[in-house]
Amino acid sequence: MKALRYKIIALALFSFISCEKNAQEVDQELDLTPIVLIPSVITEPTPHDTDDPAIWIHPSDPTKSLVIGTDKRSDGGIYAFDLEGKIVNKILNLNRPNNVDVAYGFKWDNQLIDIAVVTERKANSIRVFRLPDLLPIDDGGIKVFVGEGGNGFNEPMGIGLYTKDMGSESKIYAIVGRKSGPLEGYLWQYELYTDEENIVKGNKVRSFGMYSGTKEIEAIAVDNELGYVYYSDELVGVHKYYADPTLNDDSELVLFAQNDRSGDLEGIAIYLTGDRTGYILVSDQKSGSSFLVYPREGASGDKHQHELLATVLVSTVLTDGADATNVNLGSQFPEGMLVAMTDSKEFHYYDWRNVQLEIDKAVERGKLD
Repeated sequence: MKALRYKIIALALFSFISCEKNAQEVDQELDLTPIVLIPSVITEPTPHDTDDPAIWIHPSDPTKSLVIGTDKRSDGGIYAFDLEGKIVNKILNLNRPNNVDVAYGFKWDNQLIDIAVVTERKANSIRVFRLPDLLPIDDGGIKVFVGEGGNGFNEPMGIGLYTKDMGSESKIYAIVGRKSGPLEGYLWQYELYTDEENIVKGNKVRSFGMYSGTKEIEAIAVDNELGYVYYSDELVGVHKYYADPTLNDDSELVLFAQNDRSGDLEGIAIYLTGDRTGYILVSDQKSGSSFLVYPREGASGDKHQHELLATVLVSTVLTDGADATNVNLGSQFPEGMLVAMTDSKEFHYYDWRNVQLEIDKAVERGKLD
């Protein structure tokens, strides 16, 4: 009996030592060192200067989805890229197009269509195009910031589209920023509608939003599901407001990312992991580029507290605009992708699985610190 007891103790000790060894081996194999992400796809170059992308999801076959991107110059244009990065369509001779966003289910010509809306800075207008064929449906553009004085006060740059679900129909609003403007009421919001001649028009419904007065505000992103709009005050932080103008609440909900940047805060992308969860990614424009990652849902007990989760290094240079989706786009992007502009006249497509791995590593490093 005594011999059996000793044998059991010996086996237990051997098992404990083996487990310890395995744990040490796992620790040695676990490399939490951040890496610079390499894109899965680099688009064909545009002639001048890429600036901002927006992802359009095909309604029946996501592998046929497109990236709509701007090429920023006085004779610039907008381009449609497929998921291999090939240019499949373009609209040229726009007067310095800056940013672009897409929306779904816009009522036009007694049907519901998808649209891309682009800021045409030197024309003081926003432009509306049907997707996926990029047919212009705005009769040359919708003038914005009408009556505004001051240098750059009427030059649109950033844009985010907010879709308010109205049941069988939706209202789509364009939230527009500009090159420069007042310290309050920096953003103007327009309800988009179609007139009796099937021309898309815009009706201003509010002005809102604080501005620091330093540099400019370009990147704007809307979380349709949660009803928030975010925009980058480049040298200050990211502002958060309600996107729905009918709430009659123009108060700032939070200003975050104030102490996290090393360069200008620029492009904003939102990636969903659930109905209320996910990530807000903000490009930190420095000598290289990185994305600052924040929880979409905020903190426990405070949905407007967005603390830095991770910094993801990417191979783009001086990223202005970005977009993200969680939709399965096929074998190359089964969990979606992050698209970012780079200064070599291209856009980079990043497999979300690689982005998520870097976020997970950063969170694990935080636990070990």
